[in-house]
Amino acid sequence: MKIMDFLSKKALTANLKSTTKDGIIEEMVDLLVNAGDVDKKSKKKLIEILMERESLGSTAIGQGIGIPHGKCDCVDKLVASFGISQSGVNFNSLDDEPVYIFFLLVAPQDSAGPHLKALARISRLLKDKYFRDGLRQAKDEKFVLKIITDEDEKRM
Repeated sequence: MKIMDFLSKKALTANLKSTTKDGIIEEMVDLLVNAGDVDKKSKKKLIEILMERESLGSTAIGQGIGIPHGKCDCVDKLVASFGISQSGVNFNSLDDEPVYIFFLLVAPQDSAGPHLKALARISRLLKDKYFRDGLRQAKDEKFVLKIITDEDEKRM
């Protein structure tokens, strides 16, 4: 499974504006709505699902990475958005460091396999310091897309 199998080219940004956990999640959901991956009517429900998941324990895994995720009947296949915060956000990370790189995953209610494979794939790629640094330095969506696509191909 490649990241580009579930990440829409239209659902990414190199410049998240929000400075709070709630704001980042809303902004990341907006990317999915604007890309046509999630119906606008489902936005509030999806945000609630994601925030409920965060209340169980932060999805910020350390090293400046956050992977908010949840399951919702508002999607019929695994979808993701991606964003970079240039200033970093307090996301209650395991290492207490700010989060700069965000992948938001939404899986259908009844799918465990693809959801877990996607989390594993993202985590594995983001363990590479050069990949993380490349993403952090990306100033536009075109460059972000190239970095992710290149890494996807290199690590199959």
